[in-house]
Amino acid sequence: MSRIGSAPVDIPEGVTIELAGQVMTAKGKIGELCLKFVEDVIPSIEDGKLLVKPINDSMKARKMWGTYRSLASNVVAGVSEGFNKDLQIIGVGYRAQLEGKVLVLQLGYSHEIRYSIPDGITIKCETQNEVSIFGKDKQVVGSVAAKIRSYRPPEPYKGKGVKYKDEIILRKEGKKK
Repeated sequence: MSRIGSAPVDIPEGVTIELAGQVMTAKGKIGELCLKFVEDVIPSIEDGKLLVKPINDSMKARKMWGTYRSLASNVVAGVSEGFNKDLQIIGVGYRAQLEGKVLVLQLGYSHEIRYSIPDGITIKCETQNEVSIFGKDKQVVGSVAAKIRSYRPPEPYKGKGVKYKDEIILRKEGKKK
């Protein structure tokens, strides 16, 4: 039995959820998101909580049960609080700045990297070495952070590059004489 799937999703104040068949629409202070459930699970609202149940005891239905409960939880959390990823840029001459809807990165290449910010995502540069990504969709926030990190991942000798703020880089020892 799924441990995640059996837990109900609490609906916080200020969030309204509408179920139309297999489509859930959540509206909150940050925005609106939709989630289409697969045919193997049944969503329902009882006592101000969202419940997801499998349609039968098949292996596929039990797999989708926990998955879609987690996705529904992310949708509810996204429209009420949103999601945030913080990146750090480490290296001499490495920096980031915003120019309208474009993030300009200088990461030690001969050219600067211009990343167009997708809709629904807010990027802030508090300093030249810190980038904060905020949005209501967890998947989009994570993919934007991963894309920016992929331009110059941290290297293991000096740790130079773009890393997540809470990421720990395992350092290697350099050459010895």
